[in-house]
Amino acid sequence: MAVGLWSTVVIGLLPLVGWLFWWWNDVWYGLVMATLRSSKGDTKLPPGNMGLPILGDTISFLWYFKFLRRPDDYINSKRHKYGDGIGMYKTHLFGKTSLAGVHGKAHLRLRSFVSRSINQPDALRQIALAMQPRMISALQSWTKCRKITFYDEMKKVSFENIGMYFASIKPGATLDRLKKYLAGVVSGFRAYPLNIPGFTFYHALQCRRKTQEFFREELDKRRKNNGENDQPIQDLMDGLMNIKDEDGNHLSDTEVLDNITGILLAGFESTVVVTTWALYYLAKYPNVLQKLREENLSLKSNKSELLVTSDEILKLEYTMKVVDETIRLANIAGFVVRVATKDFEYQGYTIPKGWNVIVWLRNVHTDPKNFDHPLCFDPDRWNGSMLPENFQAFGAGPRICVGNMLARLQIAMFLHHLSTGYKWQLVNPDAKVKYLPHSKLEDGLEITIEKL
Repeated sequence: MAVGLWSTVVIGLLPLVGWLFWWWNDVWYGLVMATLRSSKGDTKLPPGNMGLPILGDTISFLWYFKFLRRPDDYINSKRHKYGDGIGMYKTHLFGKTSLAGVHGKAHLRLRSFVSRSINQPDALRQIALAMQPRMISALQSWTKCRKITFYDEMKKVSFENIGMYFASIKPGATLDRLKKYLAGVVSGFRAYPLNIPGFTFYHALQCRRKTQEFFREELDKRRKNNGENDQPIQDLMDGLMNIKDEDGNHLSDTEVLDNITGILLAGFESTVVVTTWALYYLAKYPNVLQKLREENLSLKSNKSELLVTSDEILKLEYTMKVVDETIRLANIAGFVVRVATKDFEYQGYTIPKGWNVIVWLRNVHTDPKNFDHPLCFDPDRWNGSMLPENFQAFGAGPRICVGNMLARLQIAMFLHHLSTGYKWQLVNPDAKVKYLPHSKLEDGLEITIEKL
């Protein structure tokens, strides 16, 4: 009798337990946390579901991104379920993340310096001339191999250029060690934040620590050398060490290390992945390649020098359209995360202080409302004026990527030398795509390459 009673109780409680399990995050964050932390007390949160305890909506996210390989369907599933409405949905992804950075006047001062160093016309002219020799040498060497994995080879070229210009690190074992650390950090960009040995996030944190130790040794070495003989600023790291505010104060060691690490991470993967996609699309769209090649051959025929200037490259209208269209489709930053620093209201809904706001850039770039046939590679769509809100690859506002012109220039320079001297074919035309931590061809773009 007692057993039967308990069985009835357990069976009767199962629906309640299941309901609590499914709605726990909504109950906890929606009713308790939001109400307690809201300055107004009464909160109306956006529509959506915050998923399971601890995991949140991670399983659904991974299902669309990793297993189905249809990342756009993740946000579309929410649109279909809750409607377009305000275009905002509550969820629970990536746990709580901590972002290192500076704000206010310090942030503006740093942005101004970095922009002058890598994104202004004079800086771009110097960088263009410094980076091309490695590109040209690499292209020549690849033809001897005949078959290469482009992503891996291009990463070597790109990182050697970045290492020299940003931190004066020559190719070799030291640079290889730094590249290994940064690759580990990148692997944790979209990982669930479990700081436990054996998990990707833990490995990423360890790699970040090693990266900081690497640059701390470099920082100490430079300070010692500068004490012995006063050297002028020669690279970005020296520049960060010598920045002063209006009171004559330098950046702290932590700020220097955070910023040189952040800048290197920003350029570590982005241009390589976009350049990889450019070769893929150009191989798939021979008519686009032909127009690109004709424009660049026209420039080359009017020059006696092998190297091109940044001014010449940035005036190649069709080439820059190819670059921008590739950036749009590559969607390196599929979304960006910002933190609400105070409670605020948006169209009648409250966003509590401390909540992450995830801006889904992928949807901006693949929404048919913004682009006709959005998944089609069509550089000619850039013939007209582009609304700024429809192209957010580099972000916007005060946090816009300060290296946006440098990134576009690097890709365009490489396409110039490639299209005017070489032809290539895809080994795996139907290679699969993996979307985490960002969109990348699974085979790394295996190609055969030879001279024209």
